[in-house]
Amino acid sequence: MAGSRWLLPAAVVWLLALFSVRPVTVAADGPHDAPLVHGMFAPSSECIACHNSLTAATGEDLSIGTAWRASIMANSSRDPYWQASVRRETIDHAMHQADIEDECSICHMPMVRAEAHAADRKGQVFAHLPLGGEDDVAQLAQDGVSCALCHQITPEGLGTRKSFVGGFVVNKPLGSDPRAMFGPFDADAARQSIMHSVTGARPSEGKHVQQSELCATCHTLITQAFGANGEVIGSIPEQVPYQEWLHSAYKDQRSCQSCHMPRYEQPTRIASVLGEQRDGLSRHTFIGGNFFMLRILNRFRSELGVAALPGELEASANATIRQLQQDSATLNITRATTSGGTVNVDLDIRNLTGHKLPSGYPSRRAWLHLTVRDASGRAVFESGAITPDGRITGADSDADAGQFEPHYEEITRNDQVQIYESVMQDRTGKPTTGLLQAVDFAKDNRLLPRGFDKATAEADIAVHGNALTDADFADGGDRVRYRVPTGGAVGPFTVEAELRYQVVSYRWAHNLSAYDAPEPRRFVGYYEQMAPASSTVLARSTARTE
Repeated sequence: MAGSRWLLPAAVVWLLALFSVRPVTVAADGPHDAPLVHGMFAPSSECIACHNSLTAATGEDLSIGTAWRASIMANSSRDPYWQASVRRETIDHAMHQADIEDECSICHMPMVRAEAHAADRKGQVFAHLPLGGEDDVAQLAQDGVSCALCHQITPEGLGTRKSFVGGFVVNKPLGSDPRAMFGPFDADAARQSIMHSVTGARPSEGKHVQQSELCATCHTLITQAFGANGEVIGSIPEQVPYQEWLHSAYKDQRSCQSCHMPRYEQPTRIASVLGEQRDGLSRHTFIGGNFFMLRILNRFRSELGVAALPGELEASANATIRQLQQDSATLNITRATTSGGTVNVDLDIRNLTGHKLPSGYPSRRAWLHLTVRDASGRAVFESGAITPDGRITGADSDADAGQFEPHYEEITRNDQVQIYESVMQDRTGKPTTGLLQAVDFAKDNRLLPRGFDKATAEADIAVHGNALTDADFADGGDRVRYRVPTGGAVGPFTVEAELRYQVVSYRWAHNLSAYDAPEPRRFVGYYEQMAPASSTVLARSTARTE
């Protein structure tokens, strides 16, 4: 019979009965003050039901749900550093607390924030903490950046300034029509029927989910600064990796997803139900650079209400470090000589990413750790050593919150360290880690991607400080010279160089210590316990002097 191919197998009928969703609502007299908008989002559990148990022909686990739940995306609302930072800003700017929570929930608790706006309310953060409740609101809050959020974003306005700072447009259901859930593949009537029965949504082909402009909605953040009386005194590009990418050679070569959601190019199933094979399934690993938070989430999983299994989070952290070490940067000693009691070393650092390195939230930094050893193996010079509490020896900012380490072309003392970072400043010119106090950058010498012209860069992605006039600091990387006195030591000398990376720098963590509130206290405690694991090596090089 011509229509027989649309009949569902018994196993599928059983699945539909098992996973059929109820409307996403909550009683008005429950823990929140208004019901959710009917059917606007489904929790991740509805999606994982059919998008797990996926194995490639090679044996690799391609399960979408398993990969996602061990990612920073899935844990965005559980992130204790984010929670502490939001609390700090609401203390500093108490009269703006409601607006701060609303804006900070756009991309960390996006579904409950969208539901709140649909009900003419502002998004909240602390009303949903601690996470781990069973009601519908709690499920959407703890889902973080979930399936139903990203796959329900329409192409409307993507890539425009209006779409930034979480300005994405979510596809809402219209009357009895099922809402569209966008993906890179088309779906036949049978698959549409199954997904609609399970989630209330209809799978629709939407190629925009593979475009960088989708990621840019939450990863382009322009933050307003407030004065003592609550007035707006300026703004700062908190993080703009999309704009950095647009100004690089990578914009015509690779998208955000190609690096952070790498495809499995062989035919494989994308769902466990009616699993037709597709080419180019994107792994939902969302690997970036935040291995440190993944390990904090794992270690303090009970307190933070983490759902991913310990082995899944550790595998995600290891994969993050592997990508950082293989695909982020190279470091080469291009010269190592001795002359007149001085060791002369030239380092060449190359950025392999499509944006500045490090990129994203300004707590991140990379730096050079260089050691010179004499013939007996004794260190006669060292710049950039990391201490167990997360400090960089010689880094001015780690010793004094009002200082920062400048950009160097040449290093001659062990208290000079080449640190690649962005340093924000307030309206008085003082360095600050308060996002809503910052009006400018005193320094931004983060390594530039290939094709990035610092002379033509727009203000939001500009180089700041001494790096602007350093001819060796250009597109693709940097070159740094070391002139190290040997102090009469005997060679030949061995030079060991590392490019290290830290997700949350010492100053950004410990500036939270001044805030007497649960979230800052908790994160500083976590940091102090985990500080020895707060950094990793991106690249190494070793040479002996001639």
